[in-house]
Amino acid sequence: MGARRTGRERALQALYQLEMTPSSSALDALESAWTASEEKESAKRDPDAVRFARELVEGVQSHRAEIDRLIEAHSHNWRLDRMSRIDRNVLRVGIFELKYRPDIPRKVTINEAVELGKNFGTEESSAFVNGLLDRVAVALNKA
Repeated sequence: MGARRTGRERALQALYQLEMTPSSSALDALESAWTASEEKESAKRDPDAVRFARELVEGVQSHRAEIDRLIEAHSHNWRLDRMSRIDRNVLRVGIFELKYRPDIPRKVTINEAVELGKNFGTEESSAFVNGLLDRVAVALNKA
């Protein structure tokens, strides 16, 4: 698995934990995500994956209010608080990438978010994430 995919997975896990225990720090949540994955996979931490995960978590946290407004503006008949925590955080990561990471192509961001939805969410997550991120990308004029 590539460094960025691994980074996205750990960032998603950390953001989920931060939502469950808001008193946690971003660094503690990331450390917990890495430790849990290492126990399961006996994998070593790739420094590029660690750096990317941290950028994603810190970026989502820094721009969360704006990202959440974009989610609510483009989600049809879904309030943010009614979305599953996984879907909501996959969308946050995806929108952060679309809006603040011009070095990552739209197609890559959306495909990676869909994969996160498939791997961590429900059967409906991937289609929901795909549709909403596509609408946000169009609104952001992301080619």
